[in-house]
Amino acid sequence: MSRDPKGSFNDAVSNIELCPNPVGVSLRGHPSSARIRGAHGGTPLRILIVMTEKSIQETYAPNLKCFGCGPANEKGLHIRSFPEGEEVVADWQPESYQEAFPGMLSGGITGTVLDCHCNWTAAYHLMKRLGLDHPPCTVTADYTIKLLRPTPTDNPIHLVARVVESTDDRAIVEGELIAHDKVTATCRGTFVAVKPGHPAYHRW
Repeated sequence: MSRDPKGSFNDAVSNIELCPNPVGVSLRGHPSSARIRGAHGGTPLRILIVMTEKSIQETYAPNLKCFGCGPANEKGLHIRSFPEGEEVVADWQPESYQEAFPGMLSGGITGTVLDCHCNWTAAYHLMKRLGLDHPPCTVTADYTIKLLRPTPTDNPIHLVARVVESTDDRAIVEGELIAHDKVTATCRGTFVAVKPGHPAYHRW
């Protein structure tokens, strides 16, 4: 596939070559890059391929209205978490209105995205531990955020979380927020599966 001077595509695709991710984000649910070569050779054209795999939230709680991670909250942050081995990862692009000062993310938003991501890490872990087909509804019992350095908002941030201790109804999770390949904030929290009668019991 190649472009003529007017920008139209006029050649058949002869080869598609997947390339390293240009911005270092997870491929799940985020753009990846590819080079497409025209039938007659020439300079490869870089395009974006959008992966459509559903996140944990979209799979198990499509009607959730949580501000941080609810797919159904039109004004929410829409954190999208994906299992990756023993960890759960997410990539999220901040907006300028979420800044504390020009170019840097608000500490409150930092805490929210880590809280939600770590909570879903716990819920997913407990589902697997108990052999369930749906994650139990979990809530935050406690969590501590350490803001290590300012978090730039010009590129997507990367979230990584893992369970470090668990029983049948709770998990302790540690997570990091990474921007420009540096850990800018960390989280450690306890997340508990609620029982019938709790107001969050049927939230997903």
